[in-house]
Amino acid sequence: MNLGLKASNFDYLCASLFLTIFKVGVKIFAGRESKDLASSIASHYGNPLGDVKVTVFSDGEFQPSFEETVRGQDVFIVQSTMPPTENLFELLLLIDAARRASARKIIAVIPYFGFARQDRKDKPRVAIGSKLIANMLMAAGVDRIMTMDLHADQIQGFFEVPVDHLYASTLFLKEIQNLDTENLVIAAPDVGGAKRANSYAKSLNCGLALCHKNRKKANEVAEMTVIGDVDGKDVIIIDDMCDTAGTLTKAADLLIEKGAKSVRAFCTHAVLSGPAYERINNSSLTELVVTNTIPLKGESSKIRVISVADLFGDVIKRLVNNESISSHFVIS
Repeated sequence: MNLGLKASNFDYLCASLFLTIFKVGVKIFAGRESKDLASSIASHYGNPLGDVKVTVFSDGEFQPSFEETVRGQDVFIVQSTMPPTENLFELLLLIDAARRASARKIIAVIPYFGFARQDRKDKPRVAIGSKLIANMLMAAGVDRIMTMDLHADQIQGFFEVPVDHLYASTLFLKEIQNLDTENLVIAAPDVGGAKRANSYAKSLNCGLALCHKNRKKANEVAEMTVIGDVDGKDVIIIDDMCDTAGTLTKAADLLIEKGAKSVRAFCTHAVLSGPAYERINNSSLTELVVTNTIPLKGESSKIRVISVADLFGDVIKRLVNNESISSHFVIS
C-alpha cells in the first residue's frame, strides 16, 4: 500500500509520534557564572531553571550536583567558559554528572567559548587550546554544542558532535538599522575581522573601512593605520570580542582623527579585562554595544548590553522540535 509519504517525511512522523507518546523531557541547568543568562533562557523556553548545588571544599575543590532527576531527559547545560579555567572545569563536571545520571542527551550551551584564540600553532611549541577543550568536552560525554561567535570558525571542525554556531548579527543588525546615523561605514578593528565586517557592510549596503595594526605582543598594539574613507562618516566597528579594549579604543581614536563623525562598536563578548573600562571611558567611542554572553564585571555609561537569552531559548525550542534554525543565520 502506497501512503504517498517520502522516507524523510515518514521518519519525521515516526520521531514526532515517539516524542508525543513518550514525551521526552527537557531540563535546563546552569553553571555558577552563567546563572542569570541561563535563567532568562529557561524562562523564554518555558521551563524553570534546574536546581544545581555546588559544594566547595576548604582547599578550593568543588563538586557540582543535580538536585533533581535527569534520567531519560534532554539536558541543556549553560556555561560560558571565560577564565578562570574553573568555569570550564565546572561545565565538564556537570556534563559528566548528567551522563552518569542517565540523561538521554547532553547539550552544552556555551555562549562564550573560551580559549578560542588558541585555534592553531602560531609559533613553535604552543598548544592548540581550543582543540584540547573540544576533546575534553567530548570525553566528558557531550552530545551537542551550542555556542555564539567563535573567534575562529574552524573550531567547529574540532568536534565530532554537532555544533550549532549562532551569530550576534541576528541581534546587532536590527540595532544598527534602528540607529539614527547618516553615511554609515562598517569598520574592522584588524585584518582578522575583515570578513565579518564585510558581511555587515554588504547586508547594510554601506562602505567598509579596515584598521591595520601591528602588535609588540599580545594585548599591546604598537601602531595602527586606517584603510578606507571615513571622513564625515558614522563609523561602526564590528568585532567578536573586546578584551583589554586596547585595539578597539585605539581604532576609535584614530578613526576620529581621520575625520569620522562618530564611532560606535558592536562586540559580542565583553571580556573586558585589565584596563578595559578605563580605556573605554576615556576613548572617542560614543557607545559600545555588547551581549550578555559574559556577565559584566563593572559599569560604564558608554556600555550597553543586549540579551541573547531569547535567541538561545528559541534555538533550543527548534532543536527539541527538530526544526530548522537557519533563519537565525542572518550573516556570519
